[in-house]
Amino acid sequence: MTAQQERPVPPPDLARRASRGTLVTAGGLWARALLQTGSTVVLARVLDPTDFGLLAMITAIVGVADLVRDFGMTAALIQSRTMTAKLWSSALWLSAVLGVVLSIAVAAAAPLIALLYDEPRLVLLTIVIAPTLLVNGLAMPMQAKLQRELRFTTLAHIDVGSMLTGVVLAIAVALLGGGVWSLVLLAGAGQGYRLVALWVSARPRFGPPRISREVLPLVSTGGSVFGVQLLNYGARNVDNVVIGHQLGPQELGYYSRAYALFLLPLQQLNGPLGRVALPVLSTLRDEPERFRAYIRNAVLVIGYLTIPAYAVAAAVAEPLIALLLGPGWEPAALVFSLLAVAGVVQAVGSVQGWLYLTLERAHRQLVYYLVTRPLIIAGFFLGVWWAGIEGVALLYSAITLAIAAPGFWFAIRGTFVRGADIAGPLVRPVLVALPASAVAFAVVQLLDAPTVLELLAGGFAGLGVIAAALAIPAYRRDVRRIAGFVARVRSRPAADAAAAGPVDAA
Repeated sequence: MTAQQERPVPPPDLARRASRGTLVTAGGLWARALLQTGSTVVLARVLDPTDFGLLAMITAIVGVADLVRDFGMTAALIQSRTMTAKLWSSALWLSAVLGVVLSIAVAAAAPLIALLYDEPRLVLLTIVIAPTLLVNGLAMPMQAKLQRELRFTTLAHIDVGSMLTGVVLAIAVALLGGGVWSLVLLAGAGQGYRLVALWVSARPRFGPPRISREVLPLVSTGGSVFGVQLLNYGARNVDNVVIGHQLGPQELGYYSRAYALFLLPLQQLNGPLGRVALPVLSTLRDEPERFRAYIRNAVLVIGYLTIPAYAVAAAVAEPLIALLLGPGWEPAALVFSLLAVAGVVQAVGSVQGWLYLTLERAHRQLVYYLVTRPLIIAGFFLGVWWAGIEGVALLYSAITLAIAAPGFWFAIRGTFVRGADIAGPLVRPVLVALPASAVAFAVVQLLDAPTVLELLAGGFAGLGVIAAALAIPAYRRDVRRIAGFVARVRSRPAADAAAAGPVDAA
């Protein structure tokens, strides 16, 4: 088969498969979110904030090694125009070799990591966590293969199964007095389950132990993606290193739990949309109108699901954190509120990554990140010096918001995507989120009641403002567009292809 024949061609039922894939993936990740939230509620009451801080210290460092291990290959495999058996085998072997090398390197660096934080307990923890790099190295190409094949139901089942395995074992060990080791098991057991499930589903064929030259284009593309991921990782994790080094594991425990809760909505939305969007947009890059229509609809969904949600959640942060984490976690509430703006920007900003990758402009994205991510990292040092964990959260949100508009301008410059495709769908969600947040905050501050009642009253007050906006025709039209997205899942493939025009089909 020639390279031309191997290029992905949009299937006639692409709209239905994309919509169904998004919802199936969302369902899987929402199930993961419920399990993760449940584990957080239980573990926060059994463990000490220091336990969470110790793990955050390690993962901030080990995560860099995991990015080196991946080297952008996952994204490169998904958006590659061609995929031969030889290329697939080479990718498998390259990923496995990197996993072995980096597992050994991280284990050897355990004393240095402990010295960085002046925390001897990190030596053994790091050595135990290091083999997860090999597990991830084996799993990465198989996940990319399933994404290319649009097997989103299989991936959703694997997501839920891995999280359930980790949560059950972690809670059991924590209740038995396992301390921080229950958190290690939470991640490790889930990753082990994930590897086995991916192996059964993808059935990898490694072939002879050889890395051919065919993999070089993927490495080149992946290199730029890796640079972007490394810079982005720094912008999202150097704060843990700075706080852990300057303020210790307890303050880092408060910050890391607030950050984990702030990430939950992002993971449940960006996960399913991104997993589906990359392969779908890669097939639409030669059809500008369908490509732009998909972007507009995706931004509309992101806008309505994140902007009002973060606005109301920030307003009710005090009772929310008290209910989820229990007594003793009060410092995490303000941090969570301050991070809300960054949550919205990151949710919408994920579209930038789709544009760079699917339009084959990864090198341009690297240039943008080389300029902007050091600004965010500098904000961590300034913030911790200025006002501790609250200062870090505030400057993180402020800088992220300031660079959002220039970032999209740079991403779409020279492409067929227009600024209105990004900004237009966001206007109405922003306009309804501001009064909703104000009303929710006022109710929480004025009401002197048990935590659960404060949370319910504030939340329903904010939702009431959002519901009242449906009296405006423009908001009802937006709801119908989102509902149409859901309805397409239920349509038959043949009817879907026949009825959809070139723009609607996206």
